Amino acid sequence: MSLHQGNDRNTRDDRSATMSSDEIRRLSLNPFYGEADPVSAMNSAPPTHRLPDGPIPPSTAYQLVHDELMLDGNSRLNLATFVTTWMEPQADVLLNECRDKNMIDKDEYPRTAELERRCVMMLADLWHAPDPQSAVGCSTTGSSEACMLAGMALKRRWAKRNADRYPATARPNLVMGINVQVCWEKFCDFWEVEMRQVPMEGDRFHLDPAAAAQLCDENTIGVVAVLGSTFDGSYEPVADLCAVLDDLQERTGLDIPVHVDGASGGMIAPFLDEDLVWDFRLPRVASINTSGHKYGLVYPGVGWALWRTAEALPEELVFRVNYLGGDMPTFALNFSRPGAQVVAQYYTFLRLGRDGYRAVQQTSRDIAMGLARRIDAFGDFRALTKGDELPVFAFTTADGVSNFDVFDVSRRLRERGWLVPAYTFPKNREDLAVLRVVCRNGFSADLAELLIDDLDRLLPELRHQDHPLDRDKAVATAFHH
Repeated sequence: MSLHQGNDRNTRDDRSATMSSDEIRRLSLNPFYGEADPVSAMNSAPPTHRLPDGPIPPSTAYQLVHDELMLDGNSRLNLATFVTTWMEPQADVLLNECRDKNMIDKDEYPRTAELERRCVMMLADLWHAPDPQSAVGCSTTGSSEACMLAGMALKRRWAKRNADRYPATARPNLVMGINVQVCWEKFCDFWEVEMRQVPMEGDRFHLDPAAAAQLCDENTIGVVAVLGSTFDGSYEPVADLCAVLDDLQERTGLDIPVHVDGASGGMIAPFLDEDLVWDFRLPRVASINTSGHKYGLVYPGVGWALWRTAEALPEELVFRVNYLGGDMPTFALNFSRPGAQVVAQYYTFLRLGRDGYRAVQQTSRDIAMGLARRIDAFGDFRALTKGDELPVFAFTTADGVSNFDVFDVSRRLRERGWLVPAYTFPKNREDLAVLRVVCRNGFSADLAELLIDDLDRLLPELRHQDHPLDRDKAVATAFHH
């Protein structure tokens, strides 16, 4: 959650120099917002940075908030986000019916809890858990929380094995590629774990298995493999990583578990890359997470964390509460949260099934690959990936293009309503600046054609620039979420 500071006083003071605050509030309100009589209900808008003294009609409150939100971007044209921006009307009805149900109160809402359990079993079966019927897992608010829970389990298992050294002398570490989502940095910071990152190298933009193994030692709690990098949409080689760690164990005795961050790929690979072995079929994979609200096709607010067996999740991390009416085990960073998104996930699982998910994800991949080819054909850009793993691709300006850069392209597309992020890559490839396009359900071939049309219109102007426009490098966007 973002941290917010108070209102900019200079802006308010400048405005107040020409108009009093009472006058501003009076003119902020449309006279027609009154319930019946346009001149009698209210004569000024409520304050926006302190609680109003009294109530206002609901229609007025709605219209004030609604009007301000019109300045937000159009979520369907947001090609930066991985998060679902469209669901069917029937899903909307279920979401509305269940938004008042507290997911934590499983005794009061047993059927909602049962739907959560079924979702865990379905995912366990999808990811080839040894015994899906007794799978261990839970819903979360998203992949970030799921990653935190998985990391906590890894650390606790390591701490129990090293009780003679920790916390007295040993400091745990976690190995990952530098391309991981920021939640892993948060985990290492919050839970005092040393973060060991494999840097990018040349045209390799994610983790290298051999380099990861070299960073492992007796204090390594695990290695994180990302199935679908947010930087470029590529899969990390999970099976190769496990093989290298198997060899490490044979040579040194170090038994290092793997967690697969399948925030996006966990709901793509099972349907489109069925021969790819990345999940619980690999004995070294201890846990997996995914985002229900990404390619799980549910609105924001749901993720999933699953463990191979009950032994992979230390029992002492599971809390039991009874004040809500029954003995309930819970493993979460949050407590109260709505059950609506879990219900929506179950609805989507029932609605689509394997064949439906396969059709939806294949459509997204086909659109991504077609769009990548069309953009490459302009000749002004060079593709880094082509959307054939995640339906996501990254591209940069072609060699010899000096009139404009990716930040100019992002800015000009935004003028047309498209949100296409431009950002630089991390350490070792900080010289590389790219644009990234995320194709999701709801981003149709028609919309892709409109994006190409807009890009075709703006490129002649960009080609006639003398040089890229100046920009503040400190505010470059890095939409790796």
